[in-house]
Amino acid sequence: MYQSDAAKEPSRAEVDALAGPTLLEFGTQWCGWCRAAQPLIGAALASHPEVRHIKIEDGRGRRLGRSFRVKLWPTLIFLKDGQELARLVRPDSTDEIDAALDGIEAG
Repeated sequence: MYQSDAAKEPSRAEVDALAGPTLLEFGTQWCGWCRAAQPLIGAALASHPEVRHIKIEDGRGRRLGRSFRVKLWPTLIFLKDGQELARLVRPDSTDEIDAALDGIEAG
C-alpha cells in the first residue's frame, strides 16, 4: 500500500540520510501501471530481503516526488546510503528490477 499521508511521507533530507540499500517506489493505488508492476516488484524484492522498500503516494503537491523529478508512475529509485544509483520507470520485467537491486546491494 502506498503511503498516502503527507505527514508520514519522509522528507528529502530523511531519504538522503538513509543508510544501506533502499528502493523508493513512487505511484498511486489507482494507477494501472502501478498495479501491473506489483507482482514484478514483489518477485524481485523476495530475493533481496535486506533492501528497504518505501512506497510513496505521488501526485500534485507531493514534494518528495518532485524533488526526484518523478514524471510517470511507477518510478522506482534505487538508493545506496541516500545516493541514487539507478532508476526504472514503468518496469516491465523482474530481471531489470533484480539487476538494479543487485547494484544497490553491491554498490
